[in-house]
Amino acid sequence: MNLNRLAYFAAVVDAGSFTRAAERLGITNAVVSQQVARLERDVGMTLLIRTTRRVHPTEAGRTFHARCLQVLQQAEDAFDELAQAATEPTGTLRIAAPNDYGTSAVVPVVAAFSARYPACRVELTLGDGTIDLASGGMDVAIRVGWLADSSLQARRIGTFRQFMVCGAEFAARFKAGEPQDLAGLPFVANLALREPLLWQFSRGDDEHHAVRMQATIAIDATPAVLAAVRAGAGLSVLPDFLVRDELAAGWLAHILPEWQLPSGGIYTAYPAARFRPPKVTRFVEMLVASEQRTSSVAEGSAL
Repeated sequence: MNLNRLAYFAAVVDAGSFTRAAERLGITNAVVSQQVARLERDVGMTLLIRTTRRVHPTEAGRTFHARCLQVLQQAEDAFDELAQAATEPTGTLRIAAPNDYGTSAVVPVVAAFSARYPACRVELTLGDGTIDLASGGMDVAIRVGWLADSSLQARRIGTFRQFMVCGAEFAARFKAGEPQDLAGLPFVANLALREPLLWQFSRGDDEHHAVRMQATIAIDATPAVLAAVRAGAGLSVLPDFLVRDELAAGWLAHILPEWQLPSGGIYTAYPAARFRPPKVTRFVEMLVASEQRTSSVAEGSAL
C-alpha cells in the first residue's frame, strides 16, 4: 500500500475538490486524481463521487477517510518521535577510556552529561588495554597517544605533552644537565606503554637524544605510576593532564623542562556506522568543549 495515496485521498475529502487538494499538497491536479483512482483500484471500491461542482465521499469513503486520518496522524507522531530522538539523548551511552585521562578528564564530563540529560544512562569502562569497539559493545572510545588502527572512525579532539617528572624530594638529591644524565637514575616504567624505557628528547630543531632508562619498578597502570613517583620511587614520564596539578602544587618536579618529549593526540574513536546517535554526538561535543577550556587554561598558565 502506498501511504501517499491515503494522504491524497484525505486531502480531497477535506478540501471537497481535487483542485484545492492539489493546491494544498503543492502538486498537480492530475497527480492527485491519478493516485486517488489507483487507491480505489487497490481497495476494489468507489470511495469518491465526482460531480462537476464538488467531490463527495461514499459511505465507504467516509469510513475509510476516518481511518486514514488515524493512520496519517500515527505516522506524523512517529516522525515527531524520531525527530525528538534525533535531538535528545536517551538509552545507555557506553564509553571506554584509559585510566589516567578517563579519571582526570572524562569523568567530570560524564557527570555534567548525566546532569544535563537525565534520560540517558552512562556506563564508563576505564582501563589501559585497548577495547575492541565492535565486540565490546561500546558507543565511543577515548584513545590517548598514537592511533595504531587506521581503520577506525576517529577524530582528534586535543593533544598532550609528556613530562619527565619525579617527586620534589627526589629532585633535590640530584642535578641533571643533559638527557644522558638520567639513564642511571631510578625509573618507574609504565607497562601500559608499548615502549616504556626508550625516550626521545629534543631541544629546538637540531638537538636530539635517545635515552634508555633502567626500570627499578614496573607498573601496568598509569595512575599507579604517578603514585609511585609521588612516593619518591624515582623518575617517570607522565602526560601533562595527569601531573599538571601536582606540578603546580610543588609535589612533583619537571626534570629538564627545556627538553621536549614527543607529544601525543587525544582521539574519539567510533565503531563503523553511517549515523551516530544523539547520545554520542552530545557527549563528544561536551568533551571537546571541556578539552578546549583545559587547553586554554594551560596555555594561559604557561605565558
